[in-house]
Amino acid sequence: MKAYRHLLFDLDHTLWDYDSNVRESLTELYTQHRLADLGGSNFEVFFDAFQATNLELWDQFNSGKVDRGQLRAIRFQKVFTKARLSTALIPRSLEDDFISLTSSKTKVIDQAVEMLQYLGEKYDLHIVTNGFNESQYAKLKASDLERFFKIIVTSESSGFRKPDQRIFAHTLREIGTESKDCLMIGDNPNSDILGARNAFIDQVHFNPENVKSPVQATFTIRHLSELKTFL
Repeated sequence: MKAYRHLLFDLDHTLWDYDSNVRESLTELYTQHRLADLGGSNFEVFFDAFQATNLELWDQFNSGKVDRGQLRAIRFQKVFTKARLSTALIPRSLEDDFISLTSSKTKVIDQAVEMLQYLGEKYDLHIVTNGFNESQYAKLKASDLERFFKIIVTSESSGFRKPDQRIFAHTLREIGTESKDCLMIGDNPNSDILGARNAFIDQVHFNPENVKSPVQATFTIRHLSELKTFL
């Protein structure tokens, strides 16, 4: 087995439970802003519209087709359109409220804390995320995950986005190490797995739903506890 010194973790969907935290936040905001009174929708329709829109926009962000400002400016415009609600009725503070509330949520992926405690005794742990500084640091602090990581690299702080090899090169420089000493752990086949592979870094694809991946990873796991079997 190859000896690694540094483990690079994605944050959203890998350690921080994005879907659960977003659903909880949107449930609160749906009530707070009385979106049910707008008619033509219900929460499940609204949530499904958000999930589809958010996935689409983050794919566009990762490929450089939209930037941070554009993503945040049009997200709920697209959600309301998809949910068949009038975009003229979008509460002015909804996007800011969403960012602030969601970033304060604390739910993490099952066994995330236990595995970070275990791995932190053997390796240096770091974050490599396409998220933005403000929200990602808030998530790490709220969920008490920040304490496990030595280096935190975001697309905003590095100037590059996964799968761009340059975000990985930036991370290696920040750590002061080489690709052969690192292992990337993430859920996204393109951003995390292909990006790391193109940077000559071994990868762990965290794939809890066992979805067929177009990219072959060095390792594939369905549960974080499986990391113990080879690390």
